Amino acid sequence: MQRRFPRKDLRLDEERFLRWQVGGVRITRVAELGGAPFPGTFMFPRATPELIRRHAWLRPHFANDDGRLFGSIHSFVIESGDRRIIVDTCVGNDKPRSIEAWNRLQGPFLADLAAAGFAAQSIDTVLCTHLHVDHVGWNTRLVEGHWVPTFQNARYLFGRREWEHWSSERAEHRDGDVMGDSVKPIVDAGLAELVEMNHVLTPEVRLEPTPGHTPGHVSVRIASRGEEAVITGDLMHHPLQCAEPDLANNFDVDTDAARRTRRDFLGRHANRPVLVLGTHFAPPTGGWVVAAEPAWRFELTPPANSP
Repeated sequence: MQRRFPRKDLRLDEERFLRWQVGGVRITRVAELGGAPFPGTFMFPRATPELIRRHAWLRPHFANDDGRLFGSIHSFVIESGDRRIIVDTCVGNDKPRSIEAWNRLQGPFLADLAAAGFAAQSIDTVLCTHLHVDHVGWNTRLVEGHWVPTFQNARYLFGRREWEHWSSERAEHRDGDVMGDSVKPIVDAGLAELVEMNHVLTPEVRLEPTPGHTPGHVSVRIASRGEEAVITGDLMHHPLQCAEPDLANNFDVDTDAARRTRRDFLGRHANRPVLVLGTHFAPPTGGWVVAAEPAWRFELTPPANSP
């Protein structure tokens, strides 16, 4: 049976662009898909409506009264100095995918990106937190039957460990030829750079190893003028995992490692003034982790007792 991921109308709306200022760095969210509620079990086998409703703070932004979840597929564009870095490139158009709502998508993502102020040719760096299908799609676009780089003036940064894993014959590819249509064309075009998991992009932006969801998964740390933010990637898919950090995810390569990474992340960031930007968190997308025994909670305002 095909998994279903709800799809909303793809026209521009006021939630399509969200912006944050972190010191001298500006971060902009540009969405591709999201909006409609979906069953928690699409992501987490144990996320029943009863479990979701137990956490009332998830409503109204991240869950509804029926115990279904809200999510999003979006990119973040980081402006640091004169750099324009796009983090994760969503699903992409025209690509054959097993998830019905992602299959041969026809959406205005590039037009929306340009409307937000970022024409494709203005992007100088593409960063993929990992190489899953919904994080690499707009790396390429279909032109006269061939997959060509979308961001032709950019260097594409792929984690070395991530590349080695998904390039190996033993890797389990669940959703078509993702490497063939969205990653290898970049390598063939000479635009790819394999980087380590602690790679520094600018004095304000660096990678942070967060393995588990995939072997080479990274998050993105922003620190500027005494302010901090972190883009999660898929170390968490939903704020529910703050309250239920041990929830197994249907798409984790190493469930135990993903749990350890998530608990470490939540413990380090609880009650601190670090803006957390969830790569699949529905609007308002950004918030702060606070301790809430026996686990944590995701708040939309900074914790009052943060240093």
